Amino acid sequence: MPFASESDFLECSRLHRKFGTTYYFASRRLPKEVRRRVDAVYGFVRVPDEWVDNPGTLSAEDSANLLRQYRQELMAAHYGVPPSFPSLRAFADVLRETKIPLEEPTVFLDAMESDLTVSRYKTYAELQNYMRGSAVAVGLMMLYVLEADLTPETIEGATALGEAMQLTNFLRDVGEDYARGRIYIPQAELEEFNVSESMIAGSNVSPEFIRMMKFQIDRARQLFDRSDAAIPMLGEEVRFGVALARELYSKILEKIELNGYDVLNLRARTTPQDKMMAAWKLWAK
Repeated sequence: MPFASESDFLECSRLHRKFGTTYYFASRRLPKEVRRRVDAVYGFVRVPDEWVDNPGTLSAEDSANLLRQYRQELMAAHYGVPPSFPSLRAFADVLRETKIPLEEPTVFLDAMESDLTVSRYKTYAELQNYMRGSAVAVGLMMLYVLEADLTPETIEGATALGEAMQLTNFLRDVGEDYARGRIYIPQAELEEFNVSESMIAGSNVSPEFIRMMKFQIDRARQLFDRSDAAIPMLGEEVRFGVALARELYSKILEKIELNGYDVLNLRARTTPQDKMMAAWKLWAK
């Protein structure tokens, strides 16, 4: 018996539309049943992400307890116990439908728990270990949702695209993350470019900071490029939606450049017009 009601899936869609405007726009180009599954995955990841990133009146202990409950209910759902969270009921149904390995949502929750205690990463390798849960796990879950063939090439593509999108988020949100007490740019690379934490704290878009940002943007673009080879391997009915998500997210890097690399005072955004134009150009190809 399914756990979720129609209202549970509608709640996931509402969260997706509210918080993931780029993903939501691209996902509407997918078949109806795939959209439903994508909404459920988004709902699953967004709820704990909000507890961690935008806790409001929640204490760190409150967030940790909620994450613990969410994990326990995910595990219990695997054995037939209905979850209490709408997003988790919808996701648990999709988990069973698509046979997503339980490892992927659990490593995602590991990353969310890590955000409560870890605020700095020494090297890019350390950051990649975090992104394995926070982003790559989502990319790999999407392979199951999209009913893609699980080959070394598609797994590599999903991994690269997950890292590319996550790194793009980190670059867009340097100022916002610092306000939360976190810096995701590796400490070793900040030192390499002579960018101090005091520059970030003072919203100082210095020449050193700009050079560092250019280096990070180039890395993100290389990851996006690495993901491209896998997109033609997806089913024809889902290929356009994935390609559009990739295209729109990479445009955030262009917005950062247009803002003079100022991610400490400004937020790089794609407009509805940007989204429509990108969709039209991609479709024309």
